[in-house]
Amino acid sequence: QAQLAESGGGLVQAGGSVRLSCAASGFTFDHHVIGWFRQAPGKEREGISCISSADGSTYYTDSVKGRFTISRDNVKNTVYLQMKNLRPEDTGVYYCAAIEETNTARQAMLEDMVAFGSWGQGTQGTVSS
Repeated sequence: QAQLAESGGGLVQAGGSVRLSCAASGFTFDHHVIGWFRQAPGKEREGISCISSADGSTYYTDSVKGRFTISRDNVKNTVYLQMKNLRPEDTGVYYCAAIEETNTARQAMLEDMVAFGSWGQGTQGTVSS
């Protein structure tokens, strides 16, 4: 049974940094793209970044580009999201999810959230001003 578990959320001041982790089990990790999603209070969930299993290529939505870095460790079956220069608008519940590797354009992949079959429970991140 596929399982994903996020950790690392918490309270941080604006301008600060935090690293989220997504630990995966129960599926062939190195055959899956892992995405990070965020749901801000009162807003819809949005995809913010993903990383390929095949070549480690990455994608970021414009709102986090240049501030967030996604990486993966295929030995530890873990994906990380390093977040820097945090803003109050980065506040939300952060989820990771997995989808089998395909040639789908990464922006389209993140927009088609229902295609991600396995999801973690989420971790709350709060950025104070």
